[in-house]
Amino acid sequence: MRAVSAGLNRAHRLGHIGNPLAWRFDHLPDDNEPETAVFLTPSQRNGLVSAASLRAGAFLRGLELSGARPKELASAKVGDFDEERLKLSHRKGRAPKLRARYVVLDQDGVAFFKAQTKDKLPSALLFTADGPKPWRRDLWAQEVRKAIAAHNKAARGSERIPTGASAYSFRHARISELLQVYGVDPLTVAAQTGTSLRMIERTYFKFIRSAMLEKLANLKAKPA
Repeated sequence: MRAVSAGLNRAHRLGHIGNPLAWRFDHLPDDNEPETAVFLTPSQRNGLVSAASLRAGAFLRGLELSGARPKELASAKVGDFDEERLKLSHRKGRAPKLRARYVVLDQDGVAFFKAQTKDKLPSALLFTADGPKPWRRDLWAQEVRKAIAAHNKAARGSERIPTGASAYSFRHARISELLQVYGVDPLTVAAQTGTSLRMIERTYFKFIRSAMLEKLANLKAKPA
């Protein structure tokens, strides 16, 4: 995307303008951090996982427990899990480089990923869409849409899932809950989820602020 964008910008500067609408990029869903985040409650996430197919549900649960980007988890292999941490890789930077990080998992996460590695070779993918078929953006997007439709048939009120929800919503939920519910500092959350403090501030600032206000309210007056 960056290489194509640079080429188009250069062509634009040289006067090859044409139709201005042709120069605009559409955001790729579930690729980079979306501008508008859809946050799902634990109940909504459980409903979505339950309504999804077995393989899709497992993939979504993995996103929920790791805070991974869908693309990262789709490419993760059995050998990337060491029974305590999960190694995830993502291309970042102006000159995109593959950067790896280790995500520390809680007890539920360790138990879940152990189950995913059972009877699989280290080189095998942790999650597949169908047999050995790897997950792709179009496949998980289709599965999420189907699961949302199935869940919303019987759901009422706050249990209904917004149609704008996506696989990425599970990453949003993990980050926001680490900040707000578990009180993990933003720097640690950024390192664990492979994002930046700037992105956390832009997308999740309201959670940082509310957590900070709560901590300030609980401070005891210092002795004189």
